[in-house]
Amino acid sequence: MDDPFDTVVAPAVIDAVIRSRRSVRAFLPAPVAEDLVREILSVACRAPSGTNTQPWRCHVLAGERKDALSRAVIAAHDAGGTGHVAEYDYYPGDFPEPFLARRRKVGWDMYGLIGIAKGDHMAMHAQHGRNYRFFDAPVGMIFTIDRRLRIGSWLDYGMFLGNITLAARARGLHTCAQAAFAQYHEVIRTVLGIPAGEMVVCGMALGYANPDAAINRLVTERAPVSDFARFEGFGA
Repeated sequence: MDDPFDTVVAPAVIDAVIRSRRSVRAFLPAPVAEDLVREILSVACRAPSGTNTQPWRCHVLAGERKDALSRAVIAAHDAGGTGHVAEYDYYPGDFPEPFLARRRKVGWDMYGLIGIAKGDHMAMHAQHGRNYRFFDAPVGMIFTIDRRLRIGSWLDYGMFLGNITLAARARGLHTCAQAAFAQYHEVIRTVLGIPAGEMVVCGMALGYANPDAAINRLVTERAPVSDFARFEGFGA
């Protein structure tokens, strides 16, 4: 048997997959085979997790099952979302800098590409609602976690989700991770029969990117390494 520790992959291949990953918000209707999704998840679950707890749970939806969930969540969204609050805080109540500036820039860059003017709240509401159709992707996923687990397992979960996005890219697919679904956890719980002991973490769209959609021209900026990393002890 081959030793997996002897496996060497060209850095350029891995780098290309990572650099080509982005949040796609318009997908083609081309179907994605169940076996392909299973393969992606099988690769992604090799993500590290503390003491091998593997805290992830995933509901994979397609066809009418996905559409039924979308209809239910969109109805709640269009009703104003009253009474629907996520069980955890994804964002802070007040964004400090430089995070606020980054958040604003990506928002206005995206809206600018699709012609939504500042203050056009109806158009913003409609665009946000496209989350709940999984941006028309053929596959939608809802991720949950056992609510008894703690922050370490949520860190592990992030690595698992990242692995999904990269395994998908390696197979010519794109994704969009969607924290927006967490707000409607009660609706999701009802439609999918999620037990009370599990929390909704997020959703994710999976499919083939629509190359003609203006919104898919959005490419976010990344700060240089010098902005976030401190190096010590090298060259001593």
